[in-house]
Parts: sequence; structure tokens; C-alpha cells
Amino acid sequence: MVWIMSLVGLVILLLSGDLLVRGAVNLSLRLGVPALIVSLTIVAFGTSAPELLIAISAVDDGASGIAIGNVIGSNIANVLLVLGMPALLSTLDFSQCDTRRDFYIMLGATVVFIALAATGQFGWWQGAILLIMLAGFLGSAVWRAKCQTGASSTEDDDLEGLDPELPMWKVLGFLLLGLIGLPMGADILVDNAVYIARAYGISEEVVGLTLIAIGTSLPELATTVMAGLRNQAEVALGNVIGSNIFNLLGIIGVTTLFDEIYVSSSFFALDIWIMLASALVLIPFVFLKWRMSRPIGALFLGAYTLYLASMM
Repeated sequence: MVWIMSLVGLVILLLSGDLLVRGAVNLSLRLGVPALIVSLTIVAFGTSAPELLIAISAVDDGASGIAIGNVIGSNIANVLLVLGMPALLSTLDFSQCDTRRDFYIMLGATVVFIALAATGQFGWWQGAILLIMLAGFLGSAVWRAKCQTGASSTEDDDLEGLDPELPMWKVLGFLLLGLIGLPMGADILVDNAVYIARAYGISEEVVGLTLIAIGTSLPELATTVMAGLRNQAEVALGNVIGSNIFNLLGIIGVTTLFDEIYVSSSFFALDIWIMLASALVLIPFVFLKWRMSRPIGALFLGAYTLYLASMM
């Protein structure tokens, strides 16, 4: 029963996150907020809302291991699983992708995260550093986009979830359901995940690194698989890099506003270094424009399987 309730919590969490994004996008654009700002803030934060609510709920329950494990595990899964799966289905050609600047930010965020985690906890000042970096990333993204186009570069039609025909009552309904469902789903999932960990003698860190990390990475996996099938390699790579940046800076940074997050030394045995390695493994694809072929996709998935097996 506890496994079923965990699945129910995950489904509620993911559906609520989607409803929140759709409602926020449509409401913001109707209120005259530029599409560019919406895409870089509301959509980005909305798609990270499940991970954020998981972290807040976990810390509130005294399960910091789940909060940190979810971030580390999600970043590992985003590279090895989320990029590996579409590459197995269709070769990803990164020759036209220019994600170098964002990659530098992701790598920098990873290094700063590791350095701060080494202090043993994320308190208010560590969180402030992460949030300042996130603000800088968002400001840089807005400035770059405006410089490239001279104005609001993102077309309204390109925004995920935008529906000009959607009645206002539905827009507000999506927002309300999303705001209610996110904390509800997070509470259900975290409570049952903690129960599973204690009942089966599994550490909270492992539950966060596996069950919850994979579950909250499903939206990124679905988006990236579809991008790969449509030959939109730049969307696939950008989705992974952007998600990893928000995980490291936004989720941990915002969560520290609610409470301190304690970091178990067990993460430094393997997991944090796998996260760093999974970031570094993107270098040939970002800078040398390597194609991610099916054999490489299989290699990524195999590496992720071995990583999961190492925790059994």
C-alpha cells in the first residue's frame, strides 16, 4: 500500500506542476508580462516546482537526506538517463547548439554546490549565495536574449502550455489546482518515502537519490525524448543544462529560506563525484559538437544502471 501511495503522490505532484505552469503562463501573458520573461522565470520555476516542494516537505519532516539526495540524483539522472534514453532512440546532433555559456554556469554551480555542501549544511548564507547566482543567471539570460533579437525574442506560440482560447475560469482553476496539488503530492510522496526508508532499512539519502530523483525527472525525460524524436537536439541539451542549474541554485537556495538543510557525509563517498563527472562528460558534446549516437546513449544508460546497482 505504501508503494501505491508513493506513486499516487508522484502523479499528483507531476500533474499539479503541469497545471501550475499552464495556468501561470496563460495568466501572465494576458496581464501583459513579456513572453521572454515568462519563459525564463515562470516556466523554468514551474517545471522545477515538484523538486522544490519535495525539498521543502522533506526538510520540514526532518529528512534532509531526501532533499539533498533528490537534487544530486536528479542531476545525475538528467544527464545519464534523460539524455541517454533519447540518444538510444535517435542520434542527437549538437553541431548547431551553442550552450557553452550555460554549461559554464552549470559547472560553476556544481562546483559551488559541492564546496558549500562540504561545510555540512546549507544555512541562510549558503542559500543566499546560491540565490544570488541564480539571479545572475536569469538576468544574464534575459540580457542575452534581448541582445540577440533586439526585443522580446521568445514567440508566444513557443511557450509550453500557452492556449489563447483557454477561458479565464480555467486559467484560474489550473492555478488553484496546481497550488493545492503540489504541496499535497509532495507531502504524500515524502511521507511514504520516509516510511519506506525506515521500514526496509534503506537510508533517506538512497531514497532521494533513486525513487524520488527518477520520479521527479520524468517530465524532463518526456520533454527530451520528444525533442530528440523531432531532431531538436538543442532543446534536449538546453533542457538538461537548465534543469540542473535550477536544481542546484533554485531548489536548495529557496529551501534554505524555510530551514537549514543538513548534508550527510555519505554523499561525498560517491554520489557528489558522480554528479560532477556527469557534468564533465558533457564537455565533448558542448565544445566539440560530438553527436550523441545510439552506442553513446547505451553507454550513458549502462553507466546509470551501474550507479543505481552500486546502491543496492
